[in-house]
Amino acid sequence: MAGTLMKIACVMVACMVVFAPHANAISCGQVTSGLAPCIGYLRNGGTVPPPCCNGVRGLSKAATTTADKKTACGCIKSLSGGIKGIKPALASGLPGKCGVNIPYNISPSTDCSKYVNFL
Repeated sequence: MAGTLMKIACVMVACMVVFAPHANAISCGQVTSGLAPCIGYLRNGGTVPPPCCNGVRGLSKAATTTADKKTACGCIKSLSGGIKGIKPALASGLPGKCGVNIPYNISPSTDCSKYVNFL
């Protein structure tokens, strides 16, 4: 369980942490922490927990630079492939369910270099 949470934290921190504006770059640890509340939903479906959407929206707001967007995308891509039981359709639809629009699907096969300029 702890190993799974660490993998989730690395990918999701870039994506879903509720961030206050800051000068520091986004890290995979932040993505993982932000997306950790989403794991149950991504495995089992149902209702998206509010803390999950808070993390998704926070990450979207925090990823303002190209470097941040590349980091977030790479972390999310890595997490989506590294956590057992994640349903790809739920992962792809999660941003929209949280009111966030991203121009790529969350998937281990996503080529982040093609999309980060549009985030």
